[in-house]
Amino acid sequence: MKDKEKTIPAAGFLRTNLTREEIINSLRVRGCRITKQRLLLLGIILEEDCVSCKEIYSKAILSDGSVGTATVYRMVHLLEEIGALRRKELPAGCQEESARATRVYRIEFEDCSGSRLTDFDWNRVLREGMRSCGFPVCGKLVSVTSVPVISG
Repeated sequence: MKDKEKTIPAAGFLRTNLTREEIINSLRVRGCRITKQRLLLLGIILEEDCVSCKEIYSKAILSDGSVGTATVYRMVHLLEEIGALRRKELPAGCQEESARATRVYRIEFEDCSGSRLTDFDWNRVLREGMRSCGFPVCGKLVSVTSVPVISG
């Protein structure tokens, strides 16, 4: 089966009908070197059903431990710029919730990396984190409060 005929719907991304060769040529025209890492990432993106950049990264490091998360994000961004890939639209409820966001949370780590989260994303991270740690999660999260611990 030729690349152009392969249209595998990804859960988090929509792919165009560009072939692998057409994508590589478009990257070259933009002045990008076609490295082993880029070829690996392109293969994963075209062949696997990945929901997020994190999932692409997780699959890539199994083949090449030197691939960094920034490389994955840059590659996805490049593919979006040349029209080979685009993110799926959020479901209507998520779009509405995202549009109502009143705050942006900046999360920073000791290695100076970080992320920005909207109210909706922060709520989702907390709920999923609590659920994965075995805490009961019922209803919509409405408040998070820091309470000092008094040892005595």
